[in-house]
Formats: sequence, structure tokens, C-alpha cells
Amino acid sequence: MNGFRIPVSEAGMTTVTAAGVAAEAVDGPFKSFPSGLHDQLRPFFADITEEVVRAIRTEIPEYARPTDDTYMQVVHQGVEHALQGFLQRMAEPDGDGEPVRATYQRIGRGEADEGRSLDTFQSALRLGARVAWRRINALVDADLLPRHVLAAFGEALFLHLDEMAAATTTGYTEARLYAAGELRQRRTRLIDLLIVDPPASVAAITELARTAQWPVPRSLAVVVIDRGARAAGPPPIVPPEFLARFDVQPAVLVVPDPEGPGRARAVAGALQGLRAAMGPNVALQEGARSLRWATEALDLARRGVLPDTQMVRCRDHLATLLLFRDEALVDAMADRHLRPLDSVRLPQRERLAETLLSWLQCGHNASEVAARLAVHPQTVRYRMRQLDELFGDRLHDPTAQFEMQLALRALNLRRAAPVR
Repeated sequence: MNGFRIPVSEAGMTTVTAAGVAAEAVDGPFKSFPSGLHDQLRPFFADITEEVVRAIRTEIPEYARPTDDTYMQVVHQGVEHALQGFLQRMAEPDGDGEPVRATYQRIGRGEADEGRSLDTFQSALRLGARVAWRRINALVDADLLPRHVLAAFGEALFLHLDEMAAATTTGYTEARLYAAGELRQRRTRLIDLLIVDPPASVAAITELARTAQWPVPRSLAVVVIDRGARAAGPPPIVPPEFLARFDVQPAVLVVPDPEGPGRARAVAGALQGLRAAMGPNVALQEGARSLRWATEALDLARRGVLPDTQMVRCRDHLATLLLFRDEALVDAMADRHLRPLDSVRLPQRERLAETLLSWLQCGHNASEVAARLAVHPQTVRYRMRQLDELFGDRLHDPTAQFEMQLALRALNLRRAAPVR
């Protein structure tokens, strides 16, 4: 190639000088190049492309895939698009560079799909710019390019680099957001599938779990969370292996293998002091049962029937859950077996009911009843004579005793609950 010829005026004077380039730089570096410079550079860009590709493969391990021809073609095309896009902007300085940006947005999406961070790609961009800059300097040193265009070339090269980096970041971010949104949707559908009644098949759950990137556990438990006034705030941060829905009230948390090491601590950390209830540990397709029990337990905790602690575990309150499954049945038992107490004045009625429950729970042992109630054994015997007069033979019927105890236990829990 002959040396680059600088355009001259009719008077034979050089019309493009270093000062002229600097003056034109106000309109942008791509407008500062002499007309025709891109055509003079074009024959060199094939070699520059190959050198940039070799440098990327050699110096950046993540791009070194010598046995993957398809992947290396993609790398080669990316470099070629960047350099040819640069030449195109030199030829058309008023262009918007949209084709190059569109290409690098696609590359950014590809980097996200590959699972790489943008740090690797940014390193490749910087490396490519250094190689291109080195080769352009070599052309200047060989008098194949005029030295006064070097400053504009450097500014244009790094402007081009910045725009490619920005386009890649845009594509990368869009892809990550899309993937995160898709993953959230799949995990939401998976929660619905795990707690549906009648239950879904294990095969259906397993397939959706795979697309939701959720390792299928041996068992699970459902936690329901009462966010209350904090529902409008940011949702709690939960471990990635948990499935969570905070857009419903109460919020739902699916805990895989709840008896596993560290699970209790992880659940407590996710609750952040919120009232919650954990259902029983169930098989994969029985999440609806765990949800139902947890929901009932949370309701009883709200009422004060169950302890209003940070989290109520259903397994610790099975009898109470059973009693309150249908409170109308409890009322019916109370009406049938405890009606004789209605004939006694209220203060005495409560004392007799308390004594009767303790007597049934202590196996009819007056001394144990006295110790439990902190009264004299003779007081217990006196009250039991009153109860015997009220209930007669029913007081000694095992079936009646059992149902009396259930009714008294439920009524006692209700009475202990604070008025809300």
C-alpha cells in the first residue's frame, strides 16, 4: 500500500492539518478524520481482526475454546463487527452507530446466557482496543498514516469502546432481568403446584422444579407468615433454596427438607420477627395439607389460642389443632356434657370446671389436683362431691369423661385467649 495521500487545495496547500483535526474534533472525533481515510485503513483491518482474536484467546482464559469452532466463530464475528462498525462510522460520521449497538446488545444477552460476568467481556473489549491502537501506531510509524490523525483516532476508538461497553451492559442487564422474571414466574407456578388440592403428580412437580432451578427435596413444610403492617415494605430475604410468595396474605414460604441442618436457623432469619406458623413435614405432593394446618395454626395464634410467638410449629400443638378444627362440634360436646354446670353461679361454675378438668387430666387423683390448683386436698374432695351431685353417673362414664375433657380443654383455651 502506498502512503496515505493528504488532500490538497487548488493552491497546492495541505487542507487537513493537525490543527484542523483538533478544530473539527468539537463536532466529534469521527468528523475529524480526513475524507477517504476509512478506505485507506480497510485493507489492514482483516489482519487487525485476526490479531485481536488471537490475543483474546491467549490472554483471557474464559474465551479459550480451541475445540469449539462455533464459539470461536462467534468471537471472531464479534471482533469483526466492532472493527467494521468503526470503519463505517468513519465513513458516515453523522450515523448513529445503531447497527453496532444492536450487535453488542445481542452479545451482552449472550454473555448473560453463558453465565459469565461482564468483567470478562469488558476485559476482552479493553484488550481489543489496545491491540487496535498498537497496530494503528505501527501504521503511523511506518508512514502509512499521517501522524496528526492519531489523536482523533484514539479519541474515536475509545468513544467506540465506551458505546460498545454500554450496549453490552444494556443487553446483559435486559437478559438478566428477563431471566430473573422468568425464574420468579416459574417458582410462583411451582408453589401453586406444590400446594394445590387435589395434589399434582410428582412427575409434574419434578419437571417444573427443573425449569425453576429448584432441587427437588425428599420432603417439605409450608410456612405462612403474617406480615401485617409491614406488608407494604420490602419482602424478607430468604435463602435461594426456599420458595416464597410475599404478594399474598398471609405470605407463603416452602421450606425443603425442613429437618435438615441449619433449616430452623434459616427460617428464623427469614421471618425477621414476624408472626408465622409452620405446617407439618410432608411428602412432595402433600403441600396442601401442610399449608392448611399452618393456616389454621396461624389463625389460632392471632386469636391467642396458641402461643403468639415468632413461629408456631404445628407438630407441637396437634391436639389443639384437632380440637379447633370444627368448633361447632366442641360447642355441641360442651352443651351435651357440661350443661349441669349452667345451674351453678358463674364464679363457682368456673372453679368447678377447672377442678373437673384437672381431675380428668390427673387420673382422678385428688392430691395431684390439689397440687396443680394450689388448694387443699379437702377442697378438691368437696368440689368433687358437688360435681358428683351435678353429673351423677355420667361423671364415671369413660366415654363421657373423654368428651368432657375435650370440651373443657377447648373452653379453657378460648377463655385464656385475650379479647381482640
